[in-house]
Amino acid sequence: DDWLVMRANFPNEKPRVLIGGDGKFFTSDLVEFEAIRGLSRQEANKVILSKLQENGVLFASARLNHSFPHCWRHKTPLMQLATHQWFIGMYAQDAVGISLREYANKAVDNTQFFPSWGKARLEAMIKNRPDWCVSRQRNWGVPMPLFVHKETGNPHPNTLALLEIVCKQVEQQGIEAWFSLDGAAFLAQHAPYQADQFKKVTDTLDVWFDSGATHAAVLKRRPELQHPADLYLEGSDQHRGWFQSSLLTGCAIDGRAPYDALLTHGFVVDGAGHKMSKSKGNVVAPQKVMDTYGADILRLWVASTDYSGELTISDEILKRVADSYRKIRNTLRFLLANLADFDASKDLLPVEQWLEIDRYALYLVDKLQTDVLADYDCYEFHLAMQKFVNFCNEDLGGFYLDILKDRLYTTGENSKPRRAAQSTLYHITHCLMRLMAPILSFTADEIWQTLGMSVNESVFTEIWYRTPAHGMSQSTIDDWGNLRQFRDIANKKIEEKRAAGEVGSSLQAELDIKTDGNSYDSLTRFESDLKFTLITSRANVYKEAGVGVTVEVSPSAHQKCDRCWHYRADVGANPAHPSICKRCADTVEGVAGENENRKYA
Repeated sequence: DDWLVMRANFPNEKPRVLIGGDGKFFTSDLVEFEAIRGLSRQEANKVILSKLQENGVLFASARLNHSFPHCWRHKTPLMQLATHQWFIGMYAQDAVGISLREYANKAVDNTQFFPSWGKARLEAMIKNRPDWCVSRQRNWGVPMPLFVHKETGNPHPNTLALLEIVCKQVEQQGIEAWFSLDGAAFLAQHAPYQADQFKKVTDTLDVWFDSGATHAAVLKRRPELQHPADLYLEGSDQHRGWFQSSLLTGCAIDGRAPYDALLTHGFVVDGAGHKMSKSKGNVVAPQKVMDTYGADILRLWVASTDYSGELTISDEILKRVADSYRKIRNTLRFLLANLADFDASKDLLPVEQWLEIDRYALYLVDKLQTDVLADYDCYEFHLAMQKFVNFCNEDLGGFYLDILKDRLYTTGENSKPRRAAQSTLYHITHCLMRLMAPILSFTADEIWQTLGMSVNESVFTEIWYRTPAHGMSQSTIDDWGNLRQFRDIANKKIEEKRAAGEVGSSLQAELDIKTDGNSYDSLTRFESDLKFTLITSRANVYKEAGVGVTVEVSPSAHQKCDRCWHYRADVGANPAHPSICKRCADTVEGVAGENENRKYA
């Protein structure tokens, strides 16, 4: 406060330092009040109060409790002294008249922030910050290898040349070369003119200058790295720390930030949002998580959590993450199991020979890849993982794979419908494996090995998968979207009948669907394949005006096929196979039957 009052009222006056490094007032004439010379601050306070009271000029005296800075280690009050320090001036201008603050403000405008609110935070700090004091009086750290005039404090006129000599000595002997350096002898040898008028600086650099200069010391000097960096990322407290010190050193050296983008993340807290502490016993150790669940669960938790706020973790949260991972893994296990007899070199069919639902599934995985990569580019990993898990649960597990089982299990081993299904699974698996690799790294590598990929290559050196063109029109995509909505309606009706004990599985159900207009056209286009998409034994559509969409569910009166589990009138039609339907009998005997005529599902 005293300093601010002085700067406001006497801006041209230099501060008078009356107390030394030992915390006591100087004994010289600099201290005008002779009675406090050589006393500590606490002792001097008592003398000053006594003198004021003695002279009758003390208006009042009382003890007040107030906030005051303390030493973090010794827990004792700190005394702030006006001392000579080294500063980087925020208003100091370069040869073309541009100040460091102006460069920094422009650099902030040219930087991309994740999340976006980080820009306003750093912008405000740069706008309001004072000159940067970069010197410290410590016995450790990176030294400031300078020599200054004993009276004026100005740097030695040959500073740059002397710096080069010191740097070579440090390079050969380590940092102690400077700390053990005899300044007088060094100057007598390398700068003898008026050497006795200069002294060695004993200050060290602010540690934020050290870390802030890594772009110059590391990025620019290592050929495998690039400058500026694509991204700097750290916790939200680094807007006043590393982000800012890197920005200022970068602008001072290069006139720009040493990064193109900044990413700020929150800190890990327990399930109740409390800071983790050993004393509270709420610390979740990463090694324990990996020992219990595996490394990919820990990685999935990180990627699934919105890092723009605090990252909560607890046993319950980890159990939910493990459940999501289990669903992903089960989906990939299904894909791999059904590719076990598939040789892409001879079994892979072109998209033109696929069924329409296969092309729709290809459209879905292609859309997933587009969306996930867009999220990756914006570092929105939690959104990417939400879409990835939903794709496995809903698009695959709850729709495509559910419908696909009939074709995979009941059609001929080398038939076109089955190979088309496997071709689709092949492309989906390769796409998902690459998409999950940055997050579920161990699982992706496991899939790579299971697929029998080259041992000399790795999924982590692959590019994103190039899916073949699905060739579907928007109207066809919309029809499949409408069908999925209708499936939800039909499944609800079937579930009601199942709960009432009228049907067992959905394959025992027969559907009579009444609808009008666009819904009628959208459903009837699937022809006889509609029952496969609904996983029922029969699905008939009738046009009836003004009814919207109604679904009547009734149990099938026919016999169940032991092979495909459909209820059909032609079970036993082939005397050689009395317990299976004609469709299955044809497949068993290698006859091209109705399975070969499927177009949609």
